[in-house]
Order: sequence, then structure tokens, then C-alpha cells
Amino acid sequence: MSLLPDADTFQRLVDGSMRGPGPAAIRAVFSALSVPYRGIIAARNAAYDGGLFRVHRGPVPVISVGNLTLGGTGKTPLVAWIARTLRAAGHRPAIVSRGYGARPGEVSDEAAELAVVVPGVPHVADRDRVSAVHAAAAQGASAVVLDDGFQHRRLTRELDIVAIDATDPFGCGRLFPRGLLREPVTGLRRARGVVLTRASSVSTERRAEIRRAVTRARGGQPPAIWAEATHRAVALRDHDGGLQDLERLRGRRIAAFAGIGNPAAFRATLTDLGADVAAFTPFADHHAYREGDIASLAAACRRHRVDLAVTTLKDLVKIRSNDLDGIPLVALEIAATFSTGEEALRAAVIEAASPAP
Repeated sequence: MSLLPDADTFQRLVDGSMRGPGPAAIRAVFSALSVPYRGIIAARNAAYDGGLFRVHRGPVPVISVGNLTLGGTGKTPLVAWIARTLRAAGHRPAIVSRGYGARPGEVSDEAAELAVVVPGVPHVADRDRVSAVHAAAAQGASAVVLDDGFQHRRLTRELDIVAIDATDPFGCGRLFPRGLLREPVTGLRRARGVVLTRASSVSTERRAEIRRAVTRARGGQPPAIWAEATHRAVALRDHDGGLQDLERLRGRRIAAFAGIGNPAAFRATLTDLGADVAAFTPFADHHAYREGDIASLAAACRRHRVDLAVTTLKDLVKIRSNDLDGIPLVALEIAATFSTGEEALRAAVIEAASPAP
């Protein structure tokens, strides 16, 4: 078997739900590999904390949005919300990212998705994000939203926000590759704001438990900003930009697929919207679709006799089609809505982008 065929399989492997001698042996190997990984991360953070590694200040304020874990935490809708907030406050925001998965000259998955949900906001992708911030400022940006920037410590930021997925807040409690943690949870001490995403997916008691765990990880100091957000489906969108009501899903037999960090959450959302998910295909995060993939998905649609295919906006912008061999194809558009902490977060974002002279 492949160790990492897709995000869903990797999740089941590291959380222990995939049983048997083979998965157990793989977990043992992953446990061993996580030891040097921990050492590398600890040494790197110590070098930054001690001033051994240089930290660069950009020409404009930087607001970072990142994760503590690998995989999807619902970060992209939060990035879009911050960009809209800055624009509404009179700023000229730009989004900066690494451009994961894109070849030179190509647009990354996230950039293509964000171009749809926050049109008119420039997106600069560069592995050297210090250079990217300078490029964004040169293009007229007055503030930068750094996408997936929590571990990118080369760049000074005015506000550090971490998104934590309520359904798996601490990546099975283990460092990569044995778990999903990019770094120990004590790294949350660097964050000024924490946004609990998919908050409505867990109970009030569980949300309070996660909040206490975050405070413990920060040495007993709660984050200055705590917000809870629900990632709510707002519409169906086709590749031409047409919008359709979510009621189109209710009672419909559909085939769905996703190449994202948390495909299980996407499938659960479709079910909650009343869709009958007859076939579901998870791909690895940032999957590059080829002709064979499209043919296989179309065949699954015919085999399961569905009349609609549904994917994520992140995937649709790569497929660039309104159908799979005649089966209509739409994407589920997701937006972040807050149940608590929205005004505090909004005020912090605007303040960070408007530093005192």
C-alpha cells in the first residue's frame, strides 16, 4: 500500500482507526521519524527565539494566518474574511503565499480560489515570502495577509492568527509524521489570536475544553483574541461563475470528490445539506488533475447513476469545466461566519494594518 495515498487515508493511519499489522508497523516507523523531526523544529525555533536567525521586517504591515497542524483547518475562508475586512476599512490588501503546488508562472490552488471569492485582491506567490511582501508593496498594497505563515518565522508580522479545527484541534496529539502537528502545541505561545474553525461541529463543552487546552499550551496565558467560526456553505458555483442555490443538493443523488486537507469534513457538509452522496473520491491535498482522473470520476458518476458532481472551489478552479463527460459539475462555496469573537478579531486586524506613526 502507499503510505500517503490521500489525506483521508493518512488521517485514519495516524489516528489509529486503520488497524492491522501493516498500519501498526507504519505507525512505528512514523514514531521513530518524528523524533529527529522534533529536534529539527526545536532547534529552528530556538534559533529564531535567540536571535541567531535573522527576522526581516516588510515595508507594509503583515497579518499572518496559519495552522498548527497539517491538513485543512478552514484557513482559506479566514484569509478571505481578513482581506474583505481590510478592504472595507479602506486598506489595499494583498495576499502572499508560498504558492504550493504551482510551477513557475502558474497560479497556485489557493490563489485561484481566492481570486474567485475576493476578486480584485492581488495575490503574490513566492517561496521567498520576504521578497513576496516587498513585491506586493511595490504593486500598491498597504497591508499583506500572509497565508499559511505561522511557521514562516523569517518575516515579522504585526498580528499572528492560528486557525484550529475543532474536529481535530491538535493533530492526533503527535508530531508529523506520527501525527499531524507541524510543531509542538507550545508553539501557540507565539500566536496573539486563535480562531476555532468548524466550531459548530462539536459541543459547547468540547469547545470550552479546547480553549482550556490552548491556554495550557501557552503556559497558562490565554490568547489575547479568541474567536469561534463556522464554515458555512453559501452557494454552489460553476466554473463560469454562475451561482446556484444550495437547495439543489437536497435529496439529490450526487458524486463528490476533493483534493484538500480534510476531505471528510467536505463530505459531512454535503450530507448535512441533504445530499445523497452515492460516491466519494478523496485525493491528496493540492492534487493535480489529469485526464485519467477526470475519466475515472466521470465513470464513477455513470456507475452510481448520479445526475450531479460536486467538488470544492479549490478543485474546480483546476478542472476548469462545467461537467464531467456530460454530468454537471459544481463547487461548494464556503465562507467563515463567527459565533463569538468577531468584533475583537476585526478590531485587531484593522489595528495591525494601521500601525502608529
